[in-house]
Amino acid sequence: MVPSLLLLTDGPQASAEVLPALGLLPYPVRVMPAQATVLVNAPSADLILLDGRRDLPTVKSFCKMLQATGLGAPLILVLSEGGAVAVQSDWGIDDFVLDTVGPAELDARIRLLTSTTDSTGSAASTEIRIGELQIDSKGFTAKLRNTSLDLTFKEFELLRFLTQHPGRVFTRSQLLQEVWGYDYFGGTRTVDVHVRRLRAKLGPEYEALIGTVRNVGYRCDLPRTQELAEVSN
Repeated sequence: MVPSLLLLTDGPQASAEVLPALGLLPYPVRVMPAQATVLVNAPSADLILLDGRRDLPTVKSFCKMLQATGLGAPLILVLSEGGAVAVQSDWGIDDFVLDTVGPAELDARIRLLTSTTDSTGSAASTEIRIGELQIDSKGFTAKLRNTSLDLTFKEFELLRFLTQHPGRVFTRSQLLQEVWGYDYFGGTRTVDVHVRRLRAKLGPEYEALIGTVRNVGYRCDLPRTQELAEVSN
């Protein structure tokens, strides 16, 4: 399952302005003010990013407060190059990145901090199989009959998100929040366009996988044989 990220920043900025590389990665990001009062109602997240590019003394205190609250998610501090020299081990962070970090390095750091294991200690499954369709969450690839589908990042994320919640209906606004991120300001028609393109790439046999719920939104409709297989397992 794709990790959800929470970005805390002291200004009304889009995540791509705080950390440009984040805008090139497919993670859903919620942006909230870096204030103690908002932490009470902060949404759950698999990883927290804290904008620490300014006012390092305040950032240091905020890091320690986050550690004391026991939010239960790894914390990455985003710093300017000059701020990196001030970081100490007692700040309570799990990692830090410069705001100029590249997408490949940022993706690796996020994956390493959010990787999970199952009860047997083996790596959690990253693959979803629906008939002859294979969705590899770790490799960001989808294959149909062992042939890779030419999907954009957002098309892949939309497919992965819906198939991770089969049968559950999501409004267009919910899909924008979960797939595009809370700081995305485009209209809901974006979802319709991506659904249409995704169905075309899935082809006649699998286009019905993305079902339309009239006047509500979209859901993943598993083939009947897949539903029976899941019931029997």
